[in-house]
Amino acid sequence: MATGTEYGCSVDELKLLMELRGTEACEKIKADYGSVEGLCARLRTDPANGIPQNNEELERRKTVFGANEIPPQPPKSFLQLVWEALQDVTLIILLVSAIVSLALSFYRPPDDGTGAGLDDSEHDAGWIEGVAILISVVVVVLVTALNDYTKERQFRGLQAKIETEHRFAVIRGGNQIQIVVNELVVGDIAQVKYGDLLPADGVLIQSNDLKIDESSLTGESDQIKKSPEVDPMLLSGTHVMEGSGRMLVTAVGVNSQTGIIMTLLGAAKTAVEEERKAAKKEEKKTRRKSKASGNDLTAASLEDGTKQALLNETNNLKVDGFNGAPAGVTETEEGGKVEVEGKKERSVLQAKLTRLAIQIGYAGSFVAGCTVLILVIRFCISKYAIEERSFSLADFQYFINFLIIGVTVLVVAVPEGLPLAVTLSLAYSVKKMMKDNNLVRHLDACETMGNATSICSDKTGTLTTNRMTVVQSYINDVHYKETPKWERLNETTKDILVHLVSINSSYSSQVLPPKAAGEQMTQLGNKTECAMLGFVLALGQSYQSIRDQFPEKSIYKVYTFNSVRKSMSTVLKTERGYRVFSKGASEIITKKCKYFMGKDGQLKRFTQKDQDRLVREVIEPMASDGLRTICIAYKDYVTSNPAENEITYAGEIDWDNEDAVVNDLTAVAIFGIQDPVRPEVPEAIAKCQRAGITVRMVTGDNINTARSIATSCGILKPGEDFIALEGKEFNARIRDENGEFSQAKFDQIWPRLRVLARAQPTDKYVLVTGIIESKITENREVVAVTGDGTNDGPALKKADVGFAMGIAGTDVAKEASDIILTDDNFTSIVKAVMWGRNVYDSIAKFLQFQLTVNVVAVVVAFVGACAIQDTPLKAVQMLWVNLIMDTLASLALATEMPTEELLKRKPYGRTSPLISRTMSKNILGHAFYQLVILFTLIFAGERFFQIDSGRWAPLHSPPSEHFTIVFNTFVMMTLFNEINARKIHGERNVFQGLFSNPIYYCIWISTMAAQVVIIQFGGRWFSTSALNLEQWLWCLAFGVGTLLWGQVVTSIPTKGLPKSMTIGSGEVQPTDHILNGEYDDSDTHDKRSGQILWIRGLTRLQTQIRVVKAFQQGLDRREPSLSGPSAARLREISRQLKIQLDQEGKVRARTASRQFQSPSDAVTSV
Repeated sequence: MATGTEYGCSVDELKLLMELRGTEACEKIKADYGSVEGLCARLRTDPANGIPQNNEELERRKTVFGANEIPPQPPKSFLQLVWEALQDVTLIILLVSAIVSLALSFYRPPDDGTGAGLDDSEHDAGWIEGVAILISVVVVVLVTALNDYTKERQFRGLQAKIETEHRFAVIRGGNQIQIVVNELVVGDIAQVKYGDLLPADGVLIQSNDLKIDESSLTGESDQIKKSPEVDPMLLSGTHVMEGSGRMLVTAVGVNSQTGIIMTLLGAAKTAVEEERKAAKKEEKKTRRKSKASGNDLTAASLEDGTKQALLNETNNLKVDGFNGAPAGVTETEEGGKVEVEGKKERSVLQAKLTRLAIQIGYAGSFVAGCTVLILVIRFCISKYAIEERSFSLADFQYFINFLIIGVTVLVVAVPEGLPLAVTLSLAYSVKKMMKDNNLVRHLDACETMGNATSICSDKTGTLTTNRMTVVQSYINDVHYKETPKWERLNETTKDILVHLVSINSSYSSQVLPPKAAGEQMTQLGNKTECAMLGFVLALGQSYQSIRDQFPEKSIYKVYTFNSVRKSMSTVLKTERGYRVFSKGASEIITKKCKYFMGKDGQLKRFTQKDQDRLVREVIEPMASDGLRTICIAYKDYVTSNPAENEITYAGEIDWDNEDAVVNDLTAVAIFGIQDPVRPEVPEAIAKCQRAGITVRMVTGDNINTARSIATSCGILKPGEDFIALEGKEFNARIRDENGEFSQAKFDQIWPRLRVLARAQPTDKYVLVTGIIESKITENREVVAVTGDGTNDGPALKKADVGFAMGIAGTDVAKEASDIILTDDNFTSIVKAVMWGRNVYDSIAKFLQFQLTVNVVAVVVAFVGACAIQDTPLKAVQMLWVNLIMDTLASLALATEMPTEELLKRKPYGRTSPLISRTMSKNILGHAFYQLVILFTLIFAGERFFQIDSGRWAPLHSPPSEHFTIVFNTFVMMTLFNEINARKIHGERNVFQGLFSNPIYYCIWISTMAAQVVIIQFGGRWFSTSALNLEQWLWCLAFGVGTLLWGQVVTSIPTKGLPKSMTIGSGEVQPTDHILNGEYDDSDTHDKRSGQILWIRGLTRLQTQIRVVKAFQQGLDRREPSLSGPSAARLREISRQLKIQLDQEGKVRARTASRQFQSPSDAVTSV
């Protein structure tokens, strides 16, 4: 990389500059560059117009100063994924057993004279089963690895999509443009505003009441006030909590503070790992050293211990989305983990699936153990007790075969297709949800949304169009229902009005002319400000010419809008002193007014009586029409000759005393701003209500406006006993005499509450938390919430599913969310509900199908072992059924498209069972049918089909038609039951929607074709014998009979069944270490070793979950957030590493000096 001298600053020089803070940084800038403008000159950028929009120049800056990206971890190679797939315990046992079986097949035992040995043809074919099992395992591993590889590529593509959603405003060539943060370069002039997550380091050029939350880097909980004169340093990864400004970008990517931290983390780990490897190599050598070097050994061991401690400390650092503890978990000084605000539990479905998988695993292990035990005991009794034969090496083949049967039973018992079904369903849904304007950041939020019972939605932009227009105004005591003529307005009033609107708004808010005839004007920035700027344009005036006259850098001070102030004020220096412009919610600003401009621009006292009249005659009627009311006002500070409404001052004004500055104002006008309800929203809310989901509106507007909009949306309906409250009244009702939140009082209000007006972000958080914690309903509520502001972060994190606005939302809100609505539209939330319910149903369908297969296969294998000392379904056959077909079935059932029918039932809720009584009825009913058919064929099939019996066949005997029919019938019944499994709520028409899913019927047909090939041409490889047409028709008839039997099962009334038939009801605590595919060793001391083995070997598709986990971490990787203690520890690690390097140098120097000592010196030293 070039040094950067062609720009007058090097990368290292800028990195050192960004390490300074406060006064020290200001002095450094002044000493080296003269001013910030001087630094801009060095970097060849214009503070006002930025760098030129020139691709060659941008590439040059990237080459010199680096690109704004931190290199991601390289994806795992296909071979790595293959190796991970091979780590499963059951697969390893199968592999070992198959290899031993293969080896024994080449051993020919001596003839013992009994004539009981195998004939040559049978012995020569003995190797086939071992090879077939090996091939099956290889196929399973390759399929697993290929699926992982494909999904990881899809997930990385989705991550790239999310990264492109993060944009930042810069000025290039004098024009403000939005660019992807990865395109930022050193020298850019970036616009910084409320809610931004800073993507690079920079130096502040101009600020308006800018306050930054630097807790992610410094641990400082207070917001830091930034200004070019006091503290101009802005750091990547920090949040803009208030105000706005412009900054010069000075460090990007690995050279930014975020990048330096990540580099330090990697360097610390690499250094310690290298030392650890070197220590292992030297360990043997050091043990042989003489006792004379004991001190050095002790020092070396201490050094190693220190570095190990450093590694441990580095591992414990919390950088969200990168390393260390998960987001929301902080390490305590004692080494324990504490849960902090915002940490979410794992989803309800995943927690229930985990518990079910563990229970099935235990049951499967018991049955498999019993199967092997019974086979071994029966063989030993028969051979050694009854036949009185001695043990021979050939008997190992039998024992290996028994082990293979037992492991195969275990393979069938464990629902390894389940995590694949979950992953496929989530991945498929996430991909499709992107087309429905839902950008999913956390995969588990997808299915959690299907259980949502309550949605707390913002009004602006979500329920409304967020295209605001001034449709009414009150100026000079005249109420206008349309835009007034410029000529009719008083000269003084209209001049102040236009200046007030143009200057007292963010300069990034603009109204651009339509691109083509018939189109609407484009609104950029704050839509409320755009509405008032549009009003100025409608008057025939230009707000831009006024802004040119008063550029942003000439503004003296800004009190920016936030949810607490609900107003914005700008201070402008004038010839006579200062003028304060203010705008905000009408009931708030009017209370701060002492005068108002009446008829013909006359100045009048604004009494309480006038205020009451204004509220009654103007503000309330506007609000009742669903309009947001904004009051604009001003105030003058002068040094002499004050008018009636002007304030005199001497000396300095205390600008930090906002209450005094923004008071005694003169009201100029009141605007009624319309934000129309989206035309599709009322129908979407009606769908939610039919689906059993309560929609609540949380807004900052006054109660009348909120009530009007809620009525238009259908949230409030005439005659219904629902309530709408303002924030103050809401808090008064839910708190006790000590001002503390009372869940009992809250539970009396929230079921009827539909509208919360004049709400603070804390009110939204309390509402969400209270509903989630409430236990007055049978099924506890699952709450979704929308948010767009920085202060909505806590509520978004607390909610079961947090939706951030993709257009109007701040970066902070997006970081706290689970799903980003790319169109800010409520109807997209309804689509998310459909997809969530579809995920839940898809997994339930697969469960119904999988468990039927498992029950039948395990019972057949177990009974076969007990009754005929063999299993009718051979190892390779069960591997085909369980691994290949179930994998395909999970893909088929996980890709069902959602339908409107999903919104015509109530949500499942937190405590609803995973397997309902209807599903249990279907599983047991179909298992009963299949077992009756299979046992009939096993014990009487040879007489029915007039063929030789397959029972009691010797080892390695040729495949029999008898057991081939059993295997084929089982597969046919399973295939047709896959059609039955598509319905889980007792529907009779199992074919409905079958041909709308090409993935499903293509997989079904392919599986049927593969089964035909296996039966007719599988031979010894699949232990099958070709069947004739009559036998095939019977197998198909038994399979089709599954569909007919399904109608019988459906006719059994579910209500009469005991509730004990449900599985997975009640709330469960998630078992994270299973679903993550990773294990917390600190948690294992409470578990027996056998349990740990089962937990770790539960599923051969754990890699699926690892991919999901890696993807979830990758989604949070856009900007790291480092806790304060972690930042301090990082700095300490850096210091200790330097000390270690110094110590190593001294040790090497001391060693070298000893090596060069003369013999006499050596003797003397001894």
